[in-house]
Amino acid sequence: MERKRSNQSYEAFPMNGGDGQYSYAQNSNHQRTGADTIKHIAKEVILEILDLETLLQDSSKVFHIADLGCSVGPNTFFTVQNIIDAVNLTFQSQTHSIIDSSLEFQVFFDDHVGNDFNSRLNSLPDDKQYHATAMPGSFYGRLFPESSIHIFNSSYALHWLSNVPKEIVEKNSHAYDKGKIYFTSEVDKKVAEAYSAQFARNIESFLNFRALELVPGGV
Repeated sequence: MERKRSNQSYEAFPMNGGDGQYSYAQNSNHQRTGADTIKHIAKEVILEILDLETLLQDSSKVFHIADLGCSVGPNTFFTVQNIIDAVNLTFQSQTHSIIDSSLEFQVFFDDHVGNDFNSRLNSLPDDKQYHATAMPGSFYGRLFPESSIHIFNSSYALHWLSNVPKEIVEKNSHAYDKGKIYFTSEVDKKVAEAYSAQFARNIESFLNFRALELVPGGV
């Protein structure tokens, strides 16, 4: 069976690493507030959709979670723990028993190759309930083996495009942005259309690759 692969190159601008004054870790409170606001929605979706008995029927009872666009700082750990809590709650509700001790979690923290994975892994919680793995690479390309991930999560990341649309930087193009970073008038309509088309290409790639990588019945 032919596997779909990505042969595109991507522009990589990872968040500032470390934990200094200008690091993402010290400047992502807004994102943490957003994750906290929607955590109950994530739990409801997992409880409603995830069929653990079917998913784990023929597996080694290793449950794979991928956080796409993990960056650095504690936000991703908060989100991952929320997902694990929801999976454990789902297991209890579907099996009417305490958590199966053989159910293990493996979490893949994904971001650009240039992401500060040293800081990411050095800051792992001491009481984490999972095995942690760094997964470098753009989520607009192929990342994981086919049918291998049970839950994908991505927070505050999919609005980043893989590339600046080529029409934006070509001086002879109707969508040339002339170096501006803010657009309001009908004159700049072609610029907006170029970005919209780029997003459409990106999100199609994202969904196609995740469809290949997601375990049937996953979320």
